[in-house]
Amino acid sequence: MAGGAPVLVPTGGVKDEDPIVLCMEDIKAVADGKLHEVARDFYNSGSTYQMTINENSTAFNKYRLRSRVLIDVSKLSTEAACLGGTLRFPLCVSPAGLQAMAHIDGELATARACAKLGVNMAISSFSNYAVEEVVAASAGKISHAMQLYTMKDRGLQERIIQRAEAAGCKAIFLTADSPVLGVRYNEWRNDFRTPEGLAFPMLEWTSEKIRQQTHDSGFTKFNDDSHNWARDIAWLRERTKMQIWIKGIVTAEDTELAIQHGCDGILVSNHGGRQLDGVPATIDALVECVDAAQGRIPIHMDGGVRKGTDIFIALALGADCVWVGRPAIWGLAYNGQKGVEKMLEMLYEDFRRCMALCGCNSVKEIKRSCLSRMGLDGVLRRME
Repeated sequence: MAGGAPVLVPTGGVKDEDPIVLCMEDIKAVADGKLHEVARDFYNSGSTYQMTINENSTAFNKYRLRSRVLIDVSKLSTEAACLGGTLRFPLCVSPAGLQAMAHIDGELATARACAKLGVNMAISSFSNYAVEEVVAASAGKISHAMQLYTMKDRGLQERIIQRAEAAGCKAIFLTADSPVLGVRYNEWRNDFRTPEGLAFPMLEWTSEKIRQQTHDSGFTKFNDDSHNWARDIAWLRERTKMQIWIKGIVTAEDTELAIQHGCDGILVSNHGGRQLDGVPATIDALVECVDAAQGRIPIHMDGGVRKGTDIFIALALGADCVWVGRPAIWGLAYNGQKGVEKMLEMLYEDFRRCMALCGCNSVKEIKRSCLSRMGLDGVLRRME
């Protein structure tokens, strides 16, 4: 080293065989190395040419954070309201299915991790564990939402609703962007089928039944593509006292329709880039939806969030809360419950640090004026 400077020597604490995990990319790298190729492709891929899934993350790079100085942040609070309770910070775990393919404890491990970190969790209809088990795993420390599709079998759909409400779920997340599944080339190339031994208890599907069909064909058989606003929101209202949220909105028009039909909230989402390739990144769609809502309805978003600064940007653009899906899967594959806890803790620490450096003492202080964006003329300007 120039000038005869001393050579830095590691002080220990990390074994040679243990990976150093400092960021989401590190967790993903370890998870990808542990997952079977077919499972890795299923979790990580989007639809057709992967444009939307890639832009979900890269679209955050258009924004710049406006750090502030000499502001007392010694009593900073990251707490946020969600589903009638209080979160440690404005993050929740999205309803990702088939979690037991990443780790045998699947949704149970995720629920325990969420409870420990103080964030809510939504449960997929394609969960490998029943809603009663998942809610029990969190020991009443957090709130849960039940993700739901419109189904041809209305009896089954009603049973799912009843079980979710009886288990203590606070909301239904109706996935509205899936009259059909998106074109997922990797699933077709791999002839993807749920691994033997894993069932979907909420759909009342045994492992034997699941193995007889592809993921795509199984979805087509049960999903009702005749769904519509007037029929399905009213149908849900007649059958549950839980909140009704719409998941999958990316336009101002659908935001307005959700408000007109009395929905309790919306989740701006493009299904992790797994449905229609070419739709906007969710952070871009968020602005349109927030402007349309004008504060009349809570707006959450998911898609592409990998850093605490991403959470901050989403809140600055008007989101009330942010959800993550794939990071929880990667955490499970990395190290089960402890892996999900590690992932959540990293996001928390990064978000809290971002708040402090931007001079925000509460999430309510996170506004568009905390951000800048480059104009077409090449001048960086503060957002209003």
